[in-house]
Amino acid sequence: MNKILNEDLLYTLSGLTTEEKNKLQGAQILITGCAGFLGYYIMHFLARFGNELGVKRVVALDNFKLGSPKWLKQIGNLDFVDVQTFDVASDDIASLPDADQCNYIIHMASIASPHFYRKYPIETLDANIWGLRSLLDFYKDKGIKGFLFYSSSEIYGDPDAESIPTDEEYRGFVSATGPRACYDESKRFGETMCMLFANQYNMPITVVRPFNNYGPGMKLSDQRVPADFAKNIYENSDIIMLSDGTPTRTFCYIADAVVGYLKALLYGKYDYFNIGISKPEISIRELAKIYVEKGRDVFGYAGSCKIKAAEEKEYLTHNPQRRCPNTQKAKSVLGYEAQINVAMGVERFLKYLKESARDEVIW
Repeated sequence: MNKILNEDLLYTLSGLTTEEKNKLQGAQILITGCAGFLGYYIMHFLARFGNELGVKRVVALDNFKLGSPKWLKQIGNLDFVDVQTFDVASDDIASLPDADQCNYIIHMASIASPHFYRKYPIETLDANIWGLRSLLDFYKDKGIKGFLFYSSSEIYGDPDAESIPTDEEYRGFVSATGPRACYDESKRFGETMCMLFANQYNMPITVVRPFNNYGPGMKLSDQRVPADFAKNIYENSDIIMLSDGTPTRTFCYIADAVVGYLKALLYGKYDYFNIGISKPEISIRELAKIYVEKGRDVFGYAGSCKIKAAEEKEYLTHNPQRRCPNTQKAKSVLGYEAQINVAMGVERFLKYLKESARDEVIW
């Protein structure tokens, strides 16, 4: 296994308490969207530590609309992992053998890159609404132990300065008809469904709102900023910013983020949490400089940063100017606090890419 990835997985494991680890004894976990960026890390985590944690079975589903990765085929050879081609928005969960035996459900089937959800808007909406509804209907009376729904920090839209850092009770400033609406609004509606089913059927549903994750498993063709910059470094080409570089974000390294996601899954109660890192909030221009610096250290990178207009007409439409979470709720309730700052995370991401073969990285 890639050295950086292995270190990251051990770091994630160390972030779980003994009580949380014990909850996975005998677990049968159903995962939708297993072939994506988050799926890469979570599937590798379960492949690496599943037997140690006592996980009985992992049912991993994806419609593979954005590709079928080689790494997933390798993980699918493990005796406790069952990988299946399945569209959660249209296929029948009941048709899966022993689906009713799964007691932890992770629903992350959704296109998350703006470039691709603008390309496939209805498919994105369907996964977040009809796919989620199908899972909720099926598992509402199955006595499950945990149900994790991946929402998004995008439900907050473009908060004003008084709402930064943004806490979970901020209601959002979101367009219902813009080019991002298929993603933003379907995540908001998905959260409403989770709340209603938790109240009506006493389901242990926990909602997470990821804030700008990046790191191992992110495809270089993803077309989100951390992947674009990594691709430029990897190919020794100039970093191209498709904006003036002034929007600000906090960036949460995947090894930290998954600690939060697993804690939320194992929490076993209805609630909703920001999962991310609260500082530093930096501009896209500052992020580019970090990539250049770390790229020189890791790859001997010789490029520079340039600004270019995006070819995609609606690339910047309704693009949030700031994105920074208040994570106090996750800290106090889940015991979660991200530790890996963006400079360290970018360095680890680039070292991971350097160690990986090109066909493995780009799929």
